[in-house]
Amino acid sequence: MAEERAGERAGESVVSAEEINRFLEAEFPGNSSGCEAVGDGWAIAIARTDRMQLRPGGIVSGPTVFAVCDAALYYACFTRVGIEPMTLTSELSIRFLRPARGAELRARADLHQVGRRAIIGSIVAWTDDPSRPVAVAQGTYMRPTV
Repeated sequence: MAEERAGERAGESVVSAEEINRFLEAEFPGNSSGCEAVGDGWAIAIARTDRMQLRPGGIVSGPTVFAVCDAALYYACFTRVGIEPMTLTSELSIRFLRPARGAELRARADLHQVGRRAIIGSIVAWTDDPSRPVAVAQGTYMRPTV
């Protein structure tokens, strides 16, 4: 189990979805996703799709699905370490399961390990029905050196 550090509280998120969204608006003004919900070690990202992100047949593009998965893991990291902009993706792998169709794309990230330097988690993405995922991913984020 990861030891508790300054800025981290066991059992609850150290930030709210509203705080994350305010940070995103200030630092990433063109960002196409937001944080819908957070809890201790998890976050849900949401992206509203438009025709710029669609492929023929109304399928949400792979890069858009990848981006919302990456965003969800970024937000989940904040639930344990606070809003730390330089917490960066080290690696992220994705497996596409079915075509993503819909006006909204969501991804839930769950953290599995929060260490001194690395944060590891997994992500499930869906459109209309969370029980029918369109992709699953796993990744590692690196915390800045303290």
